[in-house]
Amino acid sequence: MTHESQNNSETAPGSPAPLGATCLPGGVNFSIHAPAAHSLDLLLFDQADAPLPSITITLDPLSNRTATYWHIFLADCGHGQIYGWRARGSQKTALGQGFDGDKVLLDPYGRAVTGTNIYNRQAARSRGDNCAHALRSVVVDADLYDWQGDRPLPAPRGREVIYEMHVSGFTKSPSSGLPQNLRGTYAGFIQKIPYLQELGITAVELLPVHQFDPQDAPSGLENFWGYSSLGFFAPHSSYSSDQSPCGAVDEFRDLVKALHGAGIRVILDVVYNHTAEAGVSGPVISWRGLDLASYYLLDQSKTVFADFTGCGNTINANGPVARRMILDSLRYWVEHMHVDGFRFDLASAMTRGTDGTPLAIPPLIQAINSDPVLAGTTLIAEAWDAAGLYQVGSFPGDRFAEWNGPFRDHGRAFWRGDQDTIENIMGRIVGSPDLMTASDEVPSHSINYITCHDGFCLNDLVSYDKKHNLENGEDNRDGSNHNLSCNHGQEGPTSDQNIEDLRLRQIRNFLCLLFLSHGTPMLLMGDEIRHTRKGNNNPWCQDNELNWFNWDLVRQQDGLLRFTRNLIALARELDSLAEDRFWSATSPEKKGDITWHGLEPGKPNWTPESHCIAYSLTPGPDGKEILVLFNASKKEQEFILPKSSGTHTWFQIIDTSKTSPHDFRSPGKANIETGKKVLLVSKSTMVLVKSPSNV
Repeated sequence: MTHESQNNSETAPGSPAPLGATCLPGGVNFSIHAPAAHSLDLLLFDQADAPLPSITITLDPLSNRTATYWHIFLADCGHGQIYGWRARGSQKTALGQGFDGDKVLLDPYGRAVTGTNIYNRQAARSRGDNCAHALRSVVVDADLYDWQGDRPLPAPRGREVIYEMHVSGFTKSPSSGLPQNLRGTYAGFIQKIPYLQELGITAVELLPVHQFDPQDAPSGLENFWGYSSLGFFAPHSSYSSDQSPCGAVDEFRDLVKALHGAGIRVILDVVYNHTAEAGVSGPVISWRGLDLASYYLLDQSKTVFADFTGCGNTINANGPVARRMILDSLRYWVEHMHVDGFRFDLASAMTRGTDGTPLAIPPLIQAINSDPVLAGTTLIAEAWDAAGLYQVGSFPGDRFAEWNGPFRDHGRAFWRGDQDTIENIMGRIVGSPDLMTASDEVPSHSINYITCHDGFCLNDLVSYDKKHNLENGEDNRDGSNHNLSCNHGQEGPTSDQNIEDLRLRQIRNFLCLLFLSHGTPMLLMGDEIRHTRKGNNNPWCQDNELNWFNWDLVRQQDGLLRFTRNLIALARELDSLAEDRFWSATSPEKKGDITWHGLEPGKPNWTPESHCIAYSLTPGPDGKEILVLFNASKKEQEFILPKSSGTHTWFQIIDTSKTSPHDFRSPGKANIETGKKVLLVSKSTMVLVKSPSNV
């Protein structure tokens, strides 16, 4: 191309390994996989927003190619160099190829991405040269950062308490009180870590921080959640207050180091099931311009993307090329970014073979399970995909925990007062052994949640009967219709104090179920302060207050926040909840870990009409015994307290029908003699404890 000059710097053939751009003594080795390309150009840019490259290097297929890899060593090049690729070859998609030499391509192994201020998604879809509007990769020397002794954190003793959250949404609201340049950034997040410490969580699960495409959204909206990956090795650059080419890399690592310093582990929500390149008419950004058939699942004709994700394409996760890329990405984030775990979005899509058939023993999952670099990481599967494959309880990976969708659904149905819910809720309370049936399963593999980023938040779950998603631009067709929600008398905000009291009571009830059940609890950001999305159960494309944490609510909802903090502290202190083994139930023959009750001790009622259940947990090494009473019925119910081991008094510490601060009281504030009756109002929870020290 006439406007691009050839390089005069010293070059050498380079090496196919490692893939990506690797800083070495004296220069950088570039390597990229493109087996069917006829020729490749390496483009070097002087500035992130430069419309044209300053240097173009055309690789020689004789000296710069080994098998399927193109490679070159460039002297006098290093950390911070901005670059891109062009690949030329056949455009016969029937052969699984889709080359477009007019498009500037990201390096699939690029460790940083820049050019977001000039990027135009439409230019990557349309015919013609998109160089002036293309994203670019950046050379990163991963060893330059000073970790100051930081290492990935091991899982805590006892059990993890996960807080699912959005990096930018946590501080983007003006209510955060942060300077404008820090709002919505990794650096701004660091300023708010004390809030997370006080809340008592042990891990944050961050919605996608891999570089993603905000423009992959309906016109006038923005992909805010980030489930539209552009690079599996690069932290999202727009979340950085430092907009230099490598700024996001170090600022993300600053965040990880600060969280570790506060004793909080970092789990990334990773999207290895699809990319931002969408379907047949999608943009050419990276993978599809290099080796479409290796990176994506195609139909038998090799002309149409197989779509098991609902996003237009599915990554060929069990093919050798994509599998290697995913494993290399995971290792990179552990070794060089110090993250502590991963939650795999639509993980079941990664169990499909190259023909789309689910595999009993998927090579990728086997490799992740056995990889020594990943041996200490937390692995969580969203064990389903968008094409009907549902593997909760049967996901093929013995180290993987699983999002427990039935816990969400059965918990919602129980507290809504649906019929025939007792047996289901009993199974969820004890860690779902009826679902987690493999011999190597443990309760911590059940990730329990009532709400997550998908669907209603907790305030809206008790405030809306129906979704209200018109702002998403899809005529309210998007988002789930199966919400198991209840508005308790009026849709949305209300001035009726009785309805408000009931809604707040239900929020506390859900929190008690979540934190006092066996397994790993996960709390959605903002549920502890009644964040509302105004009935929108799918605000993935809303960069506004629907997704921004409202810091004014920390003060306005201080009672609920206090309740949540105390509840988390209680749950973390109980030895019986910390033991990572399934409980045995008390029977006439032997004493177990858990004893079930109904309105009378030892007599649970699991008829379809029953809406009450209670349970007590045998004291652990701490000597504490706990009794939990749930009344999900429409009327008040009288429970007879069971006798417990020893002679100590039951201390009533939680009554969700009370207002703050009486909803959670320190042991000893109110006591009830063993064997007496207690009255629970409709839709309420009571928790009592006994311990040798009466504390």
